[in-house]
Amino acid sequence: MNTRPSIESPNTTVVLSVAFNDDCSCFSVGLNTGYYVFNAAQCTLKCVREFNGGIGLVQMLGKSNFVALVGGGKHPKFAQNKVILWDDAKAKQSLEITAFTSVRNVQLAKNRIVVVLQNSVRVYAFAKPVNLIAAYETADNLLGLCSLSDKTIAFPGRTTGQVQLVDIATGNVSIIPAHSAALRALRFSPDGELLATASEQGTLIRVFATSNCARIAELRRGIDQATIFSLAFSPSGTLLASTSDKSTLHIFDVPHPKKSAREQPRANSVPEDGKGKWGVLGKIPLMPRVFSDVYSWASVPFEAGDEPLVGGLDVAAGATLGTSRPQKGVVGWVEEDSLVVIGAGRDARWERFVLGVTDDGVRVCQRQGWKRYIAS
Repeated sequence: MNTRPSIESPNTTVVLSVAFNDDCSCFSVGLNTGYYVFNAAQCTLKCVREFNGGIGLVQMLGKSNFVALVGGGKHPKFAQNKVILWDDAKAKQSLEITAFTSVRNVQLAKNRIVVVLQNSVRVYAFAKPVNLIAAYETADNLLGLCSLSDKTIAFPGRTTGQVQLVDIATGNVSIIPAHSAALRALRFSPDGELLATASEQGTLIRVFATSNCARIAELRRGIDQATIFSLAFSPSGTLLASTSDKSTLHIFDVPHPKKSAREQPRANSVPEDGKGKWGVLGKIPLMPRVFSDVYSWASVPFEAGDEPLVGGLDVAAGATLGTSRPQKGVVGWVEEDSLVVIGAGRDARWERFVLGVTDDGVRVCQRQGWKRYIAS
């Protein structure tokens, strides 16, 4: 007797992936039937494209009509080793890139297309015909970790826990020994001056200056191991948000090397008396470092849920796009004092959080509202 519950009915709309554009003004979602694009600040629908097939990844090129598509889900629209550059204004394919293995991620810039595979990253010129510029080997990268700024590309190194920084103009590669464990998340600040990383341990988030690869901050999410879902810098680059499977959104202050002291926010987590989160315990010699580490100044719950696998496979088992546990906690800053957290799956939710100051002068983060953005 087959007692396994049905994961989804044929008529159920399931969100397979979520991604923001470069300034987080919009977010795109890949569905088992096509893709949608929403305004991020208000979660209003901007674009609908039905394909009668699964789209495991949608990546927008800024605010243009171009999106990169990769097939996914139970019935992929496109082969999962292909990147389709789709012109939505003309409703037709513009470019196609074929890889040897399944595509894990795509990043777009005005003159570059970055295709992430399980063990390599390939950089193409954004032109017809598509021209391969460079290819880089990586450690296993099932999550497709990659971040792209105007000048630099960041992705896992060939050694576990390392990050490769590639200068787009010169092709020069710098190596950052970020963590001892495998990477779980990485993200550039909007100006590309900072890079935040987290490992599979999920306890520490490290921030590096991209100009010299120096570590400028180490932030403690918590003491218990956790799976980091997402990292995101505010528009100024002085705040960093993180989410994890603890269903908690954390907000950290980050020192920015190009900002003056006046432009840096004052942290609640380190009061003027210097005692920090744990008070005098942080000043006692030989105490464990967790008592003196820098913690978030705000933490607030978000909806992570506990959904079954989409397509019946887990990423760790080598699944392709759209056949893993639904993304949750994907963070995007829509303003310096406002951010949204988005999840995929059958219960696909958008939540908006705002930063404020209490009458006592203490900064806080509060949920302003939420909605289910896909009708099943």
